[in-house]
Amino acid sequence: MNEHTTAGAAPTSSVAAPTVPALSVHELRKTYPGSGPGNGVEALKGVSLDVEQGDFFALLGPNGAGKSTLIGIVSSLVNLSGGSVEVFGTDLARNRDAAMRLIGLVPQELNFNMFEKPLDILVNYAGFYGIPREEALARAEQELRRAHLWDKARMMSRTLSGGMKRRLMIARAMMTRPRLLILDEPTAGVDIEIRRGMWQTLREINAAGTTIILTTHYLEEAESLCRNLAIIDRGSIVAAGPMKALLARLDVEGFLFDIDGQLPERLPAIEGATLIATDDHTLDVEMPRSMDLNRVFAALGDAGIRVRSMRTKSNRLEELFVRMTGENAVNGATDSTAQVAPEPTA
Repeated sequence: MNEHTTAGAAPTSSVAAPTVPALSVHELRKTYPGSGPGNGVEALKGVSLDVEQGDFFALLGPNGAGKSTLIGIVSSLVNLSGGSVEVFGTDLARNRDAAMRLIGLVPQELNFNMFEKPLDILVNYAGFYGIPREEALARAEQELRRAHLWDKARMMSRTLSGGMKRRLMIARAMMTRPRLLILDEPTAGVDIEIRRGMWQTLREINAAGTTIILTTHYLEEAESLCRNLAIIDRGSIVAAGPMKALLARLDVEGFLFDIDGQLPERLPAIEGATLIATDDHTLDVEMPRSMDLNRVFAALGDAGIRVRSMRTKSNRLEELFVRMTGENAVNGATDSTAQVAPEPTA
């Protein structure tokens, strides 16, 4: 930054001005009416959440937790019962049109005309937002190339594979150059190879400056892509913060050991660890994160058990998710938000 000033000009500050969040929801509530007075369904119970500009943010929760309602309110498809929503500082209730111009939404359902060509789908979509046709055509080529669909641009969309249709949905949402892209289960029903290709596309979109909010049931996907997350259950946020900080809350680790030969009937006792034979050649080990893994190997070796290979038992985010939503199911959802302090910066 150039800190020199000219006569009459205000001095330039070297401190960056604070930025408003890409998305800020405060005390958001939604009650769906029931069949009679007083028996409505409270889908959101005072949810407060900020998503910073440029973030790749995961919104996780079991079915019926309130994710779809929250996304529906933010994208102006569902009316809120209380609270507020701001998109880059623009209040959704006061200036809906301006807020919506900042958002791109990729819903879970495929909702384009299967008898249109991908190029026409993108150009017509841009036309709804007043983008001139010449500019729309240029953007459509750019987005279809990024989605690896340019060679399919003039084919009937119904002939595309499931993964191609998902990529087409993302390309369509990007036609308006949204500053905030909301993805609701974007890789549902596609195989792992296609899913990983879509991950790369989403990383490129995020790296170019677009803030992304992702809902997914593939927890590996969230852990691979996202820097921050919130877990919602029964209409309340039960945990929110940086991905690494939340995962660090896990105090145990699980491993599966593949054993050479056959496991003995009596397994060695290792203080602090739990050993379970899942079959004659596989050992399930759960141990505190602080425990030295060499202790386990030494005890197994003393018992004549030789480990041929090992792998983590489960996705770490999946374990955290099950614990948070499982505890909530037992103890009852609360309106409090379990916040995790941001990680210290160097």
